[in-house]
Amino acid sequence: MNAHQTSRRAFTGSAAILVLTTAALTGCTTLGFGANPGSGPAADGGGVAFDAVQSATIQIEAVGTFVSPEEGGYEAAGRGSGFIISEDGLAVTNNHVVVGAGTLDVWRGGDTSDTVNAKVLGSSECLDLAVIQLQKDDYPYFDWHEGDIATATDVYAAGFPLGDPEFTMTRGIVSKADTAMDTPWASLDHVIEHDARIRPGNSGGPLIDTEGALIGVNYAGNDQYDQNLAIHRDEVQDVIETLASGESVLSLGVNGTALVSEGQGLGIWVNSVASGSAADEAGVAPGDLITKMEGVSVGTDGTMADYCDVLRTHGQDATLSVEVYRPADGRYYTGQFNGKAVTAVSVVDDATGSTGGSAGGASGSGGASSPADFTTVTDDTESLAVDVPAAWNVDGSVFIDPQGGEWARIEASPDLSAYASSWSVPGLSVLAAPAATATLSPDEWLQLVTPTMQAAGCQLSTHDTYSDGYYDGVFDYWIGCGDTGADYLMLSALSSDGSHVVALSVQALTEDDLAVIDHALGSFIAQF
Repeated sequence: MNAHQTSRRAFTGSAAILVLTTAALTGCTTLGFGANPGSGPAADGGGVAFDAVQSATIQIEAVGTFVSPEEGGYEAAGRGSGFIISEDGLAVTNNHVVVGAGTLDVWRGGDTSDTVNAKVLGSSECLDLAVIQLQKDDYPYFDWHEGDIATATDVYAAGFPLGDPEFTMTRGIVSKADTAMDTPWASLDHVIEHDARIRPGNSGGPLIDTEGALIGVNYAGNDQYDQNLAIHRDEVQDVIETLASGESVLSLGVNGTALVSEGQGLGIWVNSVASGSAADEAGVAPGDLITKMEGVSVGTDGTMADYCDVLRTHGQDATLSVEVYRPADGRYYTGQFNGKAVTAVSVVDDATGSTGGSAGGASGSGGASSPADFTTVTDDTESLAVDVPAAWNVDGSVFIDPQGGEWARIEASPDLSAYASSWSVPGLSVLAAPAATATLSPDEWLQLVTPTMQAAGCQLSTHDTYSDGYYDGVFDYWIGCGDTGADYLMLSALSSDGSHVVALSVQALTEDDLAVIDHALGSFIAQF
């Protein structure tokens, strides 16, 4: 499955709405309170009463560069909601509304004529919570609901749906008072399900009772099932002091979403990254796809559950191994959070134990290419995909091995005929077949090519096992082949899920050739 493919998810109420959105709010019981916040009497605890809820509800515009799997990188302003919880301007919203933004602008109660600055103090991608500090002033604020939160309690969702500065409230009841919930962007033990309709842009806004006291933080909605979700008051109160102190909770600084394509979870897509966070220091970048943490595949069920379970097990400050796919250059990266920064997985380097073997023969055989010079090609059976230099020629026909077995094939070189018959040009071959029908094992592939290598005067430089987290197998690295002294890598392995066998062969004459081929081999995808 290709990590470039589009995410499809059921919950649509989570992401902060882009300013350009013009869709109208329909299907909700909407109570309009005008453009100016009310100034009704405060509740007993000092917080606003119900008729002054608007005055303590905020709209947040986060401006920055974000990367989506559908649209790529773009600079945009996204809007969500939030609410003030202290007289000096401490406010709560969702992680996905603010984390990774370059600037934050805040408007109170729909009054866009008065912009308030704010900064993020602490956040949590697993709880989808963030605490921000507004510029110091005297603010109206909310109190917290006291006592139990029961099923059928009357509730109201307040905020600014669809990026509209006009304040709205929708009415409903609590349908589930306390339930666990995993979504593509959060993993929570305590969630309130209710039927006060919320829309994109309501993210981070308050869910309140009939007195105007806080019951939860709205963060997701599912139109298909008329399901509206709020983070439970108790979950918020457990971490609010920590977040307000400037410490994040269950967080690596990622604004992420589980990426799903054709019903299959591919990993956690990184929309943006908080500067200075563990993710930032590890070199994880917007547009990356996190596929594994501590050896655990994440996002495979279309939620953040496994990602967050790793953090709950080890803690956010632990050294955590991570594997990342970066569509921007078509390569896999490995490294650590709170440890060694991620580096590109180098098939050639891993196989040779060096920076690319000798590759000291003839020059002018293709030259190095930047990622922009590559194109993704597929074989005739559409089982294989790999990035190759756009100028190279490609053969995607089925390969028949000496045992009569059929293999999906992509062969690429500046000159396919010369690649097949001489040592004068670089090239690569990627073969794959279902494990159930593969006629050659990884060891047998190496044995198959050994006589040819010896006849060409090649010297075996390295023979070893190979494992990169996705495949386990063996390889031979030969040097000094033919009259050009070319290098040749033969690697064959079984996929970690046992579904298929791959056989990779590489011919290189220069260091530039090795760089090009390493990029290509690092990008290949096989699906059976």
